[in-house]
Amino acid sequence: MTAPLLSVRRLAKSYATDGVQTHVLADIDLDLFAGDFVAVMGPSGSGKSTLLYCMSGMDAPTSGEVRFRNRDLAKLPERDIAEVRAQHFGFVFQQANLVSNLTLFENIAVPGYLKNGRSPAQTQKVARGLVERMGLAADAHHLPSQASGGQQQRCAVARSVVNEPDILFADEPTGALNRANTLEVLDLIGGFHAKGQTVCMVTHDVRCAVRATRVLYLEDGAIKGELALPPWSEAVNATGNASPKAREAQVNAWLSSLAW
Repeated sequence: MTAPLLSVRRLAKSYATDGVQTHVLADIDLDLFAGDFVAVMGPSGSGKSTLLYCMSGMDAPTSGEVRFRNRDLAKLPERDIAEVRAQHFGFVFQQANLVSNLTLFENIAVPGYLKNGRSPAQTQKVARGLVERMGLAADAHHLPSQASGGQQQRCAVARSVVNEPDILFADEPTGALNRANTLEVLDLIGGFHAKGQTVCMVTHDVRCAVRATRVLYLEDGAIKGELALPPWSEAVNATGNASPKAREAQVNAWLSSLAW
């Protein structure tokens, strides 16, 4: 059997505020395999974003293991975790979080200069290719303040993959977008997945979840269910419809069975 790309075991996370202990995650076990597209759903406060942050090394679990390439991220010093994130993980958030005094092209390219074994010229070539793919060529020299919300988020997606990461982590990447921009960003992320990119995405939106191959339902800090789906491209090819209603109905019915 293929070994998981990232493995979570007995993961727990709690916070202490004014002497009160709040348990956010409880004994999570989860394997993420190369080529997966995992969508994590659940009600507000269920621990979705906390799980994502612990899996990606942005937050430290209270207990348990997060193993990536046989290294437990929970036990690494911050300097080593930062290196893992820079070399192997990509991140997209609800807000684009672009650097305001850098152009869209520069926002994409700058993280790429951290990639080991790649020259600045190679990084710029990769960044130019992403600019074209994202439809940003005409605006690449603009500052974020001169770009629309959709353009900023497309730039953020490009920035997240400029280092060709092993895993792309996305936390509500379409939460601040209108419907048209939401579908555009989903198509971009889905396109990278179709070419082999591993994706782990937190979302409240069924339109996002139906793009995944695995949907996890998190409630009260625990995984209550999982739904496996065929690749989105197969659903599209089978129906000729960019948003197969049968797939949406299947996910909605499954969520309803879990009291979504």
